[in-house]
Amino acid sequence: MHGATARALLPHDLLWLVDPPAFAGANALPAWAGAEWLARAPLVVRRDRIDAGRIPVGLRGTTRAQRHAAWLPRAQVARVVTPGMIARQARWRDHPRRLALPALTVLARVAPLLDDAQLNWGVTGGAGFTLASGIDVLHPGSDLDLLVTAGMPLAPQTERLLVALLDGQPGDARIDIQVSTPAGAFALRERARTGGRVLLRTANGPVLCEDPWHPPAVAPHDHAMTAP
Repeated sequence: MHGATARALLPHDLLWLVDPPAFAGANALPAWAGAEWLARAPLVVRRDRIDAGRIPVGLRGTTRAQRHAAWLPRAQVARVVTPGMIARQARWRDHPRRLALPALTVLARVAPLLDDAQLNWGVTGGAGFTLASGIDVLHPGSDLDLLVTAGMPLAPQTERLLVALLDGQPGDARIDIQVSTPAGAFALRERARTGGRVLLRTANGPVLCEDPWHPPAVAPHDHAMTAP
């Protein structure tokens, strides 16, 4: 992080740039991702192999079709907002369209349940981007994407609580929960459907496994990059 204490950057972290025009000029970016947009919109750390001096990032615009993968020099990181920070800031409480957006309505309802369960959780996807940046990319059909970080296997009662949230209530936005382990991340909905076997997303590619905390042939961590 530019001018700040070093920290590990992880997938789903949001990054603001030190010099948007320089980044735009050095990369072949789509027309919607110009320097003016990059001065406002954060980049999202994506899961990929570690590359010396560069962070794997994704750029997003205002629509689902506007996505672009790139590599960001570490010295370009001005500010970092993590999914957990977004959850703790709880800006959905005063968002001007909170009552019109099911993703924010359901977030307001499930946040206290996740806090009461003492989970390390955060907000990702369009809701996380909107709440962190102030750029509203949500619409009434937007999903709510959540991240739960668990260094050890979830207790059965905790996993049942999370799976129950996936079912939701009539009129709710669809909730997707990704569980991050020291080896990668998996979709809780898939684990609930299969009874355990999941496709674990790692920095070295996907791994099909029964135990996403101890998968075969995967490094013990998948930190994307360490910021300066």
